[in-house]
Amino acid sequence: MAAQQSQGIQTLLEAEKEAAKIVQQARQYRVQKLKDARSEASKEIEAYKKAKEAEFKAFEASHAGTTSSAQASIDKETDIKLQSITASFNSNKDHVVKKLLDRVVLVKPELHRNLKKV
Repeated sequence: MAAQQSQGIQTLLEAEKEAAKIVQQARQYRVQKLKDARSEASKEIEAYKKAKEAEFKAFEASHAGTTSSAQASIDKETDIKLQSITASFNSNKDHVVKKLLDRVVLVKPELHRNLKKV
């Protein structure tokens, strides 16, 4: 009976060792699958990043001419407005100086409106 119990214990120990091997293999398999999934995801991310960067470069190249032409038109408008302001200044400066001198030189002495007669 002792031999039979010993043999039963031995069988259980072997079964436990085999179960531990199966669990260890399952863990290794899971770890390997996780590594594969991460590397695959990394490759997909890089491919997506390259595609988006190429798309951005194409967009930037197609709109680069638009920026320079817009800058040129804004510079042209600025020059036109500056010329208009300069012309307005030159045509009205004599009139403004005359008005200022008239106000300063021609003084009409009057009593202040807050001053009351006693």
